[in-house]
Amino acid sequence: MNAEDLNCHPVEAARKLLGVELRVEDVCVRVVEVEAYGGPEGGPWPDSAAHSYRGPTPRNRVMFGPAGRLYVYSSYGMHLCMNVTCGPDGEAAAVLLRAAELVDGEASVRRRRGDRVAARKLVSGPGNLGQAIGAQLSDNGMDLLDRSSRIVLDAGRAPCPTDIAEGPRVGISKAADRPWRFWIPRSDAVSAYRRSPRAPAS
Repeated sequence: MNAEDLNCHPVEAARKLLGVELRVEDVCVRVVEVEAYGGPEGGPWPDSAAHSYRGPTPRNRVMFGPAGRLYVYSSYGMHLCMNVTCGPDGEAAAVLLRAAELVDGEASVRRRRGDRVAARKLVSGPGNLGQAIGAQLSDNGMDLLDRSSRIVLDAGRAPCPTDIAEGPRVGISKAADRPWRFWIPRSDAVSAYRRSPRAPAS
């Protein structure tokens, strides 16, 4: 995978990221669930649910950069969520990594997630994924396609999934019915869908 592979519509990028492996030191996980997010109203993919909708800020500026960068943000001050930027440089878009399957490094993941968590849930949910691989806010802006980075996306070994399910994104109150969540249905690591109580009736 290279930057050109992700220089596309966020929905297309999200589908391409399913099945890709994420490597961090001795830990390797396989992405099985993602959500696509667009950008400001005047951009090519306006998305009122995206952090970038109101334009660039110090927090979201990575979303406006080149494809293949890591956008890390803190959710409710408790969890670190990881996104992969996509689209052309200057146009905001990113794909949230929602869930993954553990491929290697269970001992390290258990140290971070605990011994009582079921194996299928070790890397399920965006906050749990960030915790499992030891994501840090200082990783924000990292080039995931640079083999020398601490965190690397590797599409070389992973077969491209042929069965992809889609549906609305989890827990958002705006653009709540947009079917921009994608997952591999046969995976037990896929997180449960929860609609935001603030979202309008479907």
